[in-house]
Amino acid sequence: MSSTAQFFKVIQARDTAAVKRMLAAEPELASARNEKGQSALLLTVYSGNKELCDMLLAQRLPLELHEAAALGQLERVKLLVEYEPSQAKGYSPDGFPVIALAAVFGHLEVAEYLFAKGADVKAVATNGTGYNALTGAVASGHTAIVAWLLANGADPNYRYAAGYSPLLTAAANGHLGIVSMLLGNGADLGARTNDGKTALKFAEERGHAEVAEFLRSRGAG
Repeated sequence: MSSTAQFFKVIQARDTAAVKRMLAAEPELASARNEKGQSALLLTVYSGNKELCDMLLAQRLPLELHEAAALGQLERVKLLVEYEPSQAKGYSPDGFPVIALAAVFGHLEVAEYLFAKGADVKAVATNGTGYNALTGAVASGHTAIVAWLLANGADPNYRYAAGYSPLLTAAANGHLGIVSMLLGNGADLGARTNDGKTALKFAEERGHAEVAEFLRSRGAG
């Protein structure tokens, strides 16, 4: 196994000590990319490992736009977009819209800035996942970002993956405020996944009693 492959393996294993050892021996690993085009830093952001993320940021590599957006570094985002405005509409190397990365990691100001510079809130990942900014914000429970996206043209009935909709995901995750917001913006209460599950079914199965009761009060059966 190459040192790069091993480096990404220990990152995925969240082995901070091993990452530190490998960086000390081969500092250039900090700028390595895997077969999906993901940088080591982006992978640590995806994993939610703040300690590893801080360790890689300490290498002071210049952040690319998708990395800055995922990390919420607005000033770096502005610098890059002002230099090349078309980047606001861009995608990460692994196929996610940059604005979706800002949304999934809870960075509303970054998403607002990218939108003001031309980013499409409905842009869909090119990697087959079907994810967009709304699905990311809903899945992560970022209520304020969901509200902003819906106010700026996001589709509450967008379908992705195995027939999921934002409402189905919100119910499955027990996010009552987002469930209410989506229904208030026209989400289909009767939407079903490809295997036939409704929002109410998800809420009941996963023990989200308050969400289930709310859905019943809105006519779910």
